[in-house]
Amino acid sequence: MNFTAIDFETATGARSSACAVGIVTVENGEITEEFYSLIQPPGNAYFGMNIAIHGIRPADTEHAPTLATLYPEIKARLQDRKIVAHNESFDRSVLRRTMEHYELDYAELRLAERWECTMRIYKAKGFVPHKLNACCERLGIMLTHHEALSDAIGCAHLYLRR
Repeated sequence: MNFTAIDFETATGARSSACAVGIVTVENGEITEEFYSLIQPPGNAYFGMNIAIHGIRPADTEHAPTLATLYPEIKARLQDRKIVAHNESFDRSVLRRTMEHYELDYAELRLAERWECTMRIYKAKGFVPHKLNACCERLGIMLTHHEALSDAIGCAHLYLRR
């Protein structure tokens, strides 16, 4: 089973405000690569509510690369891959909107219209609640919730166990 799991954290309510990304590559059912980076959001602007959720502050991303700078790394990990996210519509829109902000061509990634979604999968299995942390806890998967790499790893394990 080959796929890539991804998770974004955002700095504000805008989907173009990615401030962290975690990407996990799975080959033949095994995690083979992990990638994490802070991302400087546009204007390095944050909402207090978002900081309260993930703990990332403007000082943390003041000198971080923008998504435009990170794009070659992200493209190398995502292009032509099956992508999995826990709330795929959120993570897919964060990637798309942040790329649009920097005038990057989302279409060149050649990704499926909709990604695989572990939240949808586990909701269909009857998990209540079906949030990432609840699903991982129920299955004994270690997770530091709202830390992008940990969330991507948790999502990868959920997809492998589906």
